[in-house]
Amino acid sequence: MSKLQAATPEQLQRLKVEASAYFGPKMLNEALLRLCQACGSDSLDQFEKAMVDRIEAMHDDGRANFEALKEFAIEQLYACVREVKSSPKMKQPLKETKARRTPGRSEEPEILEDQLQAGLEGSFPASDPPAVVSTAISGGSKKLVGTDEVLKKQREEAAAKKNSRSSSG
Repeated sequence: MSKLQAATPEQLQRLKVEASAYFGPKMLNEALLRLCQACGSDSLDQFEKAMVDRIEAMHDDGRANFEALKEFAIEQLYACVREVKSSPKMKQPLKETKARRTPGRSEEPEILEDQLQAGLEGSFPASDPPAVVSTAISGGSKKLVGTDEVLKKQREEAAAKKNSRSSSG
């Protein structure tokens, strides 16, 4: 027979309160860390505001120190959020893609290729020229991208497709 089965209702209530007081903050901390890792740290501020609003909106259920309980709960929430914000596991929010994009950089592959070529030509002769990397992993040959031969072949194929479309249409 387990200790819980042998306990009186009063002992069970005391254990429940102690378990909640001890493990509740640890569970909340871990849940908030995971929320931040999945959604970014901005979600933590939204959670904090929503919980404060929810606690403040609760109505007295006949407890003697209900307003003091609410105040203490909000203080515990603030402490938990501060702890999560200072955790090394915090994931920083991602910047918008547009803000990270280099000014003048196109999204078109052909224009990007031309910009790359212009940049390479502008930096020639470089002290460390770009290397073509191959792999020793078995499984057949891999298509190398970026070599002059591959780029020339891709341009020729694109031109041939364009010519076949214009002659058939």
